[in-house]
Amino acid sequence: MAGTGLVAGEVVVDALPYFDQGYEAPGVREAAAALVEEETRRYRPTKNYLSYLTAPDYSAFETDIMRNEFERLAARQPIELLSMKRYELPAPSSGQKNDITAWQECVNNSMAQLEHQAVRIENLELMSQHGCNAWKVYNENLVHMIEHAQKELQKL
Repeated sequence: MAGTGLVAGEVVVDALPYFDQGYEAPGVREAAAALVEEETRRYRPTKNYLSYLTAPDYSAFETDIMRNEFERLAARQPIELLSMKRYELPAPSSGQKNDITAWQECVNNSMAQLEHQAVRIENLELMSQHGCNAWKVYNENLVHMIEHAQKELQKL
């Protein structure tokens, strides 16, 4: 149908591959154009051709988190930055600079933070090694669960 009724300089992009045969036969292109023309004559567009539909409920699937984020965006507030406070390693306050116990608490906090980071790194390494296979096994389990549920449904 590309080529009939085109205005000069207009380009029709037809990205779908056609495997059917016979479009080049005489009269096929004209018959298709006639069918389209007939359909456009029968269709009388109204000002609002979707008026018979109910208004969509765009918030039907919103969660509280999404609602809060939409409200933040509507108020044009900046996004709350990630707090890095938990990763800080503060020294004892100025009044406790000579207190061994305060320094020991700081060292213990530093060691705990270091261990947390080491565990995070180990988890990331394990995920990169085994994550794909774990996901495949999980998907296989889901398939088996679906098959089992369908068999149970068939019994009903």
